[in-house]
Amino acid sequence: MWAAAQTQDILKRLECRYNVRKGCYVPPSEPTIRRTLQSSDADVLDQVIGDWLRAQTKGCAFAIDGKTLRGSRSADRKPVHLMSALIHKEGVVVSQCEVDSKTNEIAAFKPLLDPLDLEGAVITADALHAQTEHARYLAEVKEADYLFTVKRNQPTLFDDIAALDESGFPPCAHRTGEGSRSH
Repeated sequence: MWAAAQTQDILKRLECRYNVRKGCYVPPSEPTIRRTLQSSDADVLDQVIGDWLRAQTKGCAFAIDGKTLRGSRSADRKPVHLMSALIHKEGVVVSQCEVDSKTNEIAAFKPLLDPLDLEGAVITADALHAQTEHARYLAEVKEADYLFTVKRNQPTLFDDIAALDESGFPPCAHRTGEGSRSH
């Protein structure tokens, strides 16, 4: 178990109980950890952990993605759909919000990213987020770069990209000879 493997210094910092007879800090048991987490306000815990993670992520690359939680549907409720921002390299979620059942991920994009300092970061998202407003928000408000997948859900943009002369973009920009491209 994680708690039992921690050093005395970590247990002290976590304010674990000190056993005077043994002269050491005692790690909490699994049931104690479980009860503590169950009695915690999940939104507050998410906020505190998220704030700490965000402070560690300056200049990272983030993926934006939404998932419907399997088994979350009930007789009186649609399934829970969450949208998350996670660090590419570590796969750690740094921001998360529930997508209202009466809307979609597009409406949740800005609220999800508002608390994050994204200056200098790269944001990736699927084709649903290839929206002009999302691009402007990232570039102008958050001072971040972005990479959106573009599919036929944005037909004009898709056709404009398809019509671009590839020779104007690296690595195709460096021609090795007439009519050929280096890759």
